[in-house]
Amino acid sequence: MQDALALAAAIAEGKLSAREAMNAALATALQWHHLGAIAFLDEHPTIAEPAREDRNAPFAGVPSLFKDLGGPCKGLPIRLGSRACANASTELDSEIAVRMRAAGLNFFGTTTVPEFGMALASEPAVGPIARNPLDLGLSPAGSSGGAAAAVAAGIVAIAHATDAGGSIRVPAAACGLIGLKPSRGAMPAGPHFGNYLAGIASEFALCRSIRDAAALFPLVSGKAESFLPDPSLAAAETQSCRIGMILDDLPGRSVCDDNRQTVLEAGRLLEKHGHQITTVSAATLAPLLEKSAIGFDRIIAANLAHAVDQYGLDIAQFEPLTQAVARRGKALSATELYAALHDCVLVAHQLWQIFRDIDVLITTMLSKEPLPIGSFPMDHDDVEAHWQRMQDFAPYAALANISGFPALSMPFGTNRNGLPIAVQFIAPMEADTILLQLGHLLEQDQRWQHKFPVAGLS
Repeated sequence: MQDALALAAAIAEGKLSAREAMNAALATALQWHHLGAIAFLDEHPTIAEPAREDRNAPFAGVPSLFKDLGGPCKGLPIRLGSRACANASTELDSEIAVRMRAAGLNFFGTTTVPEFGMALASEPAVGPIARNPLDLGLSPAGSSGGAAAAVAAGIVAIAHATDAGGSIRVPAAACGLIGLKPSRGAMPAGPHFGNYLAGIASEFALCRSIRDAAALFPLVSGKAESFLPDPSLAAAETQSCRIGMILDDLPGRSVCDDNRQTVLEAGRLLEKHGHQITTVSAATLAPLLEKSAIGFDRIIAANLAHAVDQYGLDIAQFEPLTQAVARRGKALSATELYAALHDCVLVAHQLWQIFRDIDVLITTMLSKEPLPIGSFPMDHDDVEAHWQRMQDFAPYAALANISGFPALSMPFGTNRNGLPIAVQFIAPMEADTILLQLGHLLEQDQRWQHKFPVAGLS
C-alpha cells in the first residue's frame, strides 16, 4: 500500500533515509509546481532522522506539509492565504504541530488555502491556485485543498488539515482521500486557540489510507486542555451497527445519480458485514441543516471581525468577499450571535434524538463531481450567494461541525469520468474509531485506487 506508514517502514528498514525521503518529496514538489498545492516551500528543511524504532513515532522520517491555516507550526509562516498576513511569524507553535512532529512527521512547507478558509476551493488572490491532480481543470476543493492536492499527487503521503465546515472532508472527497473530522474536543487547539471558532473547527490530517488515519489519531488526540471536556476516545469494536442511509434529496437541493447510487452500494456492503441498514429521510435533517448554515455564518463572520481588531489587520488588503464577511461580523449584534449559538446547541440535541434509532448515518459527501477551477469566486461581496454555493456542493458537511459529531469522508468508487465518489459517515460524539472501522470495510473493497505513487516509494 502506498501510504505514510509504508514510507515510514521503508525508512525503518533502511531502504532509504529520512533525508532521501525528504529529497524525493522536494523533487516531486518541484515537478508538481504547476499544481499550486504548496504556498510556502522550505527547500532546506531540518530533518529528524529516526535513531531507532519508536512505537510512539510510527511516521518517523516521513515528510509532510502543514496547512496555511490553523496551527501554527514553528518554522513555517502561517499566512492564512492572505496578503494581509504576509509578515506572519515563524516562531509560534501549536500543540497539534508538536504532537505531529512527535509522531515522526517532518514538515517542509505549507499548503494552499482560500483566504481565511472562506471557500470550498483553494484559489487565493495572493496565489497560488491549487488544482486537482486527477484533472488540472478541476479544483481540489477547500479549504484544505492544497493539502489534498499534495497528498493525492504523492508529493507527501499525509498532510495536516483543518475542518470548520467540511474543509477536511470536502477536499478528501474531491481527491480520493481519507478525511476524518474528529469529535469536538478531541484535538488540541492551544496554546493560542487561533482556530477556536466557537468549537466548530477541528484539526487532523488528510490521508491516503484508513490505517494512516487510525495510527495518527491516538497520537494527536486527547488531553486537549481547552474549555471543552475531553471526549472518551477509547477504541470500540463495531459488532452490528444500526446504519441509516440518506438516499433522497433535500428540499431545493439535488444529488447526482452516481453519488446517490454510491451511498446505496456502501450500505449494501456494510449489510453484508452484518450491519443493520435502514433509510432516513433527508427531510429529517433539513431544519438542522438550516440552523447549521446560520450558525456557521455568524461564527465565521464574528471570528473574522474579531481577528481584524485583535491583530490590527488591514481589511483593505482582503479579497472583496472576505471584506464583506468581516463587515458582516462587525455589524453582528451580541444577541444575534448568541441566538445562533443557542440554535447550534439545539442542533446537537436534535441530532442526538435521531441517533436514538441509529448508530451511524451515511450520506453523500458531495452533491456532484469535483467542480472546475473558478467555481467559488471571491471577487464579489455577495456572502449569502457564496455560502449557498458551498451548501449546494456539500449539503451535509457543516452539520458535523455545528453538532461536534465526528464525520468521515471515504472514497468508494468512481464516476463515468474516472473521478472519485465519496460517502460520508456521521456518528455520535466519541465514535471516531467506529467510523474508521467502517471506513476500513469500504477500503477493503478496493473501489478506489490512487493514481500517483508516493514520493520515495515509486
